[in-house]
Amino acid sequence: MTDGIVTTQRFGNVLEVTLNRPPVNAINRETSRAVYAAFKELQDDPTLRVGILTGAGDRVFSAGWDLKEVADPAFDPLLDADPELGHGPGGFGGITEFHDLEKPVIAALNGATLGGGFEIALACDVIFAADHTYFQLPEMQRGFLPDGGAIQRLPRRLPYNVAVELMLSGRRMDATEAQRWGLVHQVVNSVELLETVRAYAQELSKGAPLAMRAMKEVLRHIEMLPVEDAMAKTKPGKSGLPTYEKMYASDDFTEGSVAFAEKREPNWTGV
Repeated sequence: MTDGIVTTQRFGNVLEVTLNRPPVNAINRETSRAVYAAFKELQDDPTLRVGILTGAGDRVFSAGWDLKEVADPAFDPLLDADPELGHGPGGFGGITEFHDLEKPVIAALNGATLGGGFEIALACDVIFAADHTYFQLPEMQRGFLPDGGAIQRLPRRLPYNVAVELMLSGRRMDATEAQRWGLVHQVVNSVELLETVRAYAQELSKGAPLAMRAMKEVLRHIEMLPVEDAMAKTKPGKSGLPTYEKMYASDDFTEGSVAFAEKREPNWTGV
């Protein structure tokens, strides 16, 4: 898909999804549903293993919620959860509530990552940022909360006091500070951002596909459990987690060890 408010491009086993609403890639309900459709393709296509999410242009990843939509007198926030009229099954931005998306998504942030744009980035698994990127949650100064994912996820990604201070103040956090807190994996020169992320995604795509999916499934179910309960949850035959159980029963489970013993690259089948 090469035109529209969201575009997709395939690179082997990698699907690159681009927000394409110039000038600032603001997120309205239509955009959310389009992003969800793109990542649903990633989820459902067995030949796709890794996703990339980025924004068109070189200045702004996303300015977040399209406040022009909110300012419309006919706007009704209660419609947000409606699959046809609201943001759709993936929630705001198409990914913030796509909880069962089991394939890894890498954010390639090419500039300002504001409000809902920050929340979309938090829904990704690994974050790369161009060196001019900054993060900001200005919702407190707009009269509402960053409840599309920031208030739920940010205190789990950063020290609690740092996360709360960012939400209260609405201040800018640059990419270097975000990397220092561990929020950003790598800060990259803007010219090299996509090339770097695409190469990284290709490396990830060489991993065992069922194991990658199982990891996201397991993490989702044990994130808030005490270690003892988390260990009990990750026992083959007892977990109740379908992808995790499928991984242990798969041909791929033995293929990795056989390939290692035979000193060759594994031939993953995903079954």
